[in-house]
Amino acid sequence: MLQITIPAIELWNEETEEFDQNKEQTLQLEHSLVSLSKWESKWCKPFLSKTPKTHEETMDYIRSMTISQNIDPDIYNGISSDILDQVSRYIEAPMTATTFSSDKKVINNDIITAEIIYYWMVALNIPFECQKWHLNRLLTLINVCNIKSQPKKKGSKRDMYSRNAALNAARREKLNTTG
Repeated sequence: MLQITIPAIELWNEETEEFDQNKEQTLQLEHSLVSLSKWESKWCKPFLSKTPKTHEETMDYIRSMTISQNIDPDIYNGISSDILDQVSRYIEAPMTATTFSSDKKVINNDIITAEIIYYWMVALNIPFECQKWHLNRLLTLINVCNIKSQPKKKGSKRDMYSRNAALNAARREKLNTTG
């Protein structure tokens, strides 16, 4: 969870033609499958794509990530570029010590939506409580479950031949024979 404090701001109200003063508020944000699902249901496009987000889409994702209650909707207008950078670093953080070599990564560059991730969770028997985890941690768990559930790969014929040759050489030496 990320906690950010948005400072008090003064905004122009076009209806009353006066300045309104918003007080400082602290938001608790969670980058999770739940947030992703909320955002995608509104925008009807995948969040996890290489297509850059507009400012409006980015601000709306921050709204989707907000788990704090009774937040003044105008407070999001006070989000500075420093706060946006902080949120971006939080979204990109791995949130786990697990790493993968490039050939072990199961999640590829296909279009990934919330429904695909929910499918993976069902297929891999991952409990739905995990939908509230940091999204990168959940995707890492999906990768781990997928890798661990695959059958072990057989070695190549070359590996098998060299292993057998080594075993035969050890037996010949042990038994003092030539073949």
